Amino acid sequence: MSQYAASDYYTAEKTPAGKKRIRHQTRETWMGYLFVGPMLLGLGVFTVLPILATIFLSLTDWNFVSGIDKIKLIGLDNFVQLFKDPIFLQSMKNNFILLAVIPVTMIIALLLAIVIDKHVYMKGFFKVVYFMPYISSIVAVAVVYQVLFQPSFGPVNQFLMSIGIDSPPKWLADTKFALVSVMMIQVWVSIGFYLIIYLAGLQNISKDLYEAADIDGATGWRKLISITVPMLSPTSFFLLVTGIIGTFRIFDLISVLTSGGPANSTSVLVYYLYESAFINLKTGYASAMGIILLLVTLIITLLQWAAQKRWVNY
Repeated sequence: MSQYAASDYYTAEKTPAGKKRIRHQTRETWMGYLFVGPMLLGLGVFTVLPILATIFLSLTDWNFVSGIDKIKLIGLDNFVQLFKDPIFLQSMKNNFILLAVIPVTMIIALLLAIVIDKHVYMKGFFKVVYFMPYISSIVAVAVVYQVLFQPSFGPVNQFLMSIGIDSPPKWLADTKFALVSVMMIQVWVSIGFYLIIYLAGLQNISKDLYEAADIDGATGWRKLISITVPMLSPTSFFLLVTGIIGTFRIFDLISVLTSGGPANSTSVLVYYLYESAFINLKTGYASAMGIILLLVTLIITLLQWAAQKRWVNY
């Protein structure tokens, strides 16, 4: 029966109508390739090739100003050296500490989004107010916070001394408080983006669920835990993934605010990579750092993707 059906199929393809259908499908296939071609070309040139070049350079002792003929293959020496480098280990540790910014930002943004969505007039005004830091120049933000956290004359320490704290922290100049200060600024900058995404997620939750909960006599807390948080889990997953990737890419705030100091207490992987490649001219060493950064980000993202099946409701 199947051979008979296949024979009928090939016979039909030889008819004028069949040939026309094949030509139409072939044209559609080529049109598809034509539309995705520019994207694939850009992906290959600007993403795949640089990754391959970085993998190769990570196995070399080279700097980009000496010329290609000076490339010297040294195998895995750069990777071995990295894990003996205290600044690299400190930068890696700081990156993982900075991950704490994400849940803090998510919780604050979710609470603000719920309040603004249900209990506040002029919602558009508050959206703009909270979103403004996110779209502001990070250089301007850093300069403002340098003034605010100035140890002797900054408004923050002036206020703390006025309420009786004689020895307030030196914030960005103090190795114990510099990273905490950066984290506080990062929360303030990111909160607007998280808020807007959560507000969009809240609009998609069916009102019927809340009406049914009201009929059952559910409290506000019960509705938050049993309806709002589970229904926003895809939004939270999106913010978690993009937040972690963004944390490992943080550079501009560190560069302008602290330059990795004091005593490398705020150095992160991308900033140390930049310093190694473009200031110390250790291109091979920086490339090895880039490969490790790629692997760490990839592993964390894959772990999140595997874990999301347990808590994300689609």
